[in-house]
Amino acid sequence: MTLLRFRLRSLFLTCMIGLSTGLGASALEPVPDRTAALRGCLATYDNLPRGADRRADLPRLRRELSDLGANTYNFLVWHEPTDWDDLRAFLPLARAQKIKVWVTLVPPTESPPKTKSYSEPYRTDYLRWAEEIARLSVTEPALVAWSIDDFAHNLSTFTPATVRAMLAAARATNPRLAFVPCLYFKQLTPKFATAYGDLLDGVLFPYRNESVKANLTDAGQVADEVARVRSLFRPGLPVIIDVYATRHSSLGNSTPDYVAQVIASGRAYADGVMIYCHQSPTAQAEKYATVRRTFAAPAASSALPNAGGTRPE
Repeated sequence: MTLLRFRLRSLFLTCMIGLSTGLGASALEPVPDRTAALRGCLATYDNLPRGADRRADLPRLRRELSDLGANTYNFLVWHEPTDWDDLRAFLPLARAQKIKVWVTLVPPTESPPKTKSYSEPYRTDYLRWAEEIARLSVTEPALVAWSIDDFAHNLSTFTPATVRAMLAAARATNPRLAFVPCLYFKQLTPKFATAYGDLLDGVLFPYRNESVKANLTDAGQVADEVARVRSLFRPGLPVIIDVYATRHSSLGNSTPDYVAQVIASGRAYADGVMIYCHQSPTAQAEKYATVRRTFAAPAASSALPNAGGTRPE
């Protein structure tokens, strides 16, 4: 779908469904709480185990999530053309194990010609993705949220009107499906919050110490950065900390101790924790053990007001 067709279709759906706060719901209908399924998540993302045929090894993924004590998995649809089919096959397994599932799509900046792969099969037709993910989430209630990676790097595509149309399309089928895009500290500005704040059900926030100097060594700013993010949005909007366990292209690698510190601080000050990326118990044994240990530890309480997503009195 060309960008022009995408925008025209977005405009059409927006006009048809409406631009009310409920994105088309009757004013008499209560707005579903899409945030409840996000709170307290202990999640991993991407890097799922695969077989020799590059299909996802779903039984192994389920065993590893159980061993880690994870209650959520974020399934990236990107690496292989079969990922969407593998996600659909995973959802009944996740439901049986009481694991919640998010699905993440890549934006235009991570699609051809900039990269070799699209999110298949609907590629950059995000309206169609919204419809299909919502339809899948009705039949498989373990699917509770969807996300777009590097969302704010692609605001020329994801204008507020376009996102409203996407969400209206999704919520016409499942009003309980949450939208939680990936957003970085320097992108989370008052201007962004004003334009997009009412469209978000949560923020997936990759922590990189950007309020001081971007790195994967200093875990000391988690509480402050989460508080700053919270201050931009409505009370109670969940903030999920994304923890770099996998090497960053420019910031290098993190240590197991750093990963443990960010997880602990994220559990104390944010609404949930997600590990970027899922660690292999063999290839990344030390960090896998770190995630397992810190997921199992009791979460420390926070002295910050509105920490953990509670609304101030």
